[in-house]
Amino acid sequence: MRGKEEVLKGVRAAFEHERRINLHRCPVHMDFTDGVLTLEGELENIAAKKLAMELAIAVPGVSGIVDRLRTAPAERMGDGAVLDAVCDALLEEPALQNCTIKRKAKGKMTVVSESRAEPHGVIEVSVKDGVVLLDDHVPSLSQKRLAGVLAWWVPGSRDVINAMEVVPPEEDNDDDVTEAVRMVLEKDRFLNADQIQVTTRNFVVTLEGVVRTEAQKEMAEFDAWYVFAVDKVVNNLTVLE
Repeated sequence: MRGKEEVLKGVRAAFEHERRINLHRCPVHMDFTDGVLTLEGELENIAAKKLAMELAIAVPGVSGIVDRLRTAPAERMGDGAVLDAVCDALLEEPALQNCTIKRKAKGKMTVVSESRAEPHGVIEVSVKDGVVLLDDHVPSLSQKRLAGVLAWWVPGSRDVINAMEVVPPEEDNDDDVTEAVRMVLEKDRFLNADQIQVTTRNFVVTLEGVVRTEAQKEMAEFDAWYVFAVDKVVNNLTVLE
């Protein structure tokens, strides 16, 4: 078994070779015990967080990860404000109208909106230190994915834990991931989704096409990363000059 210092050195080296991860601006605290690596810190964006997880689990000796990485929010918001914004976003989404929305704050669960439509879902939302927890169940994987992205889009979100079950269970596949990413890009009012092609292979999403600015290129990539079950994003978008 590899020693603690050897493993931590390997993780740091992997991070330093990834341009998305800047340990000088965003330090990551690491600990390693019995094959389990704990990562804690605030990274610049969702891509940095997901890549850090991917790189860390690939280091020999690491068999599991305790994820305490957060992303820097676009806007610093209190937990109550984040909770309100997430609930509002879920309520306004037509694709989630068959879901009862509940909010949990200070140990008290409140029904925000009750739906009796079938197939019926229940989404419980809570927030702690900017981390959004989505719990209970929804009728489809597409709804689980959409709810997660809507939570990520709230400016104060630092992480989203999408713990909702899909009832009845659905088998996931690349086509469903592609469809979900396309749907998210179409809902992003800052992007022209018609100019972006999405393909998925083994849960690795590739984006191709054109965007007008570097900011839009990055925005489209982040949207793909937000989608539940996406393992990696290859951003081949071209910025128009």
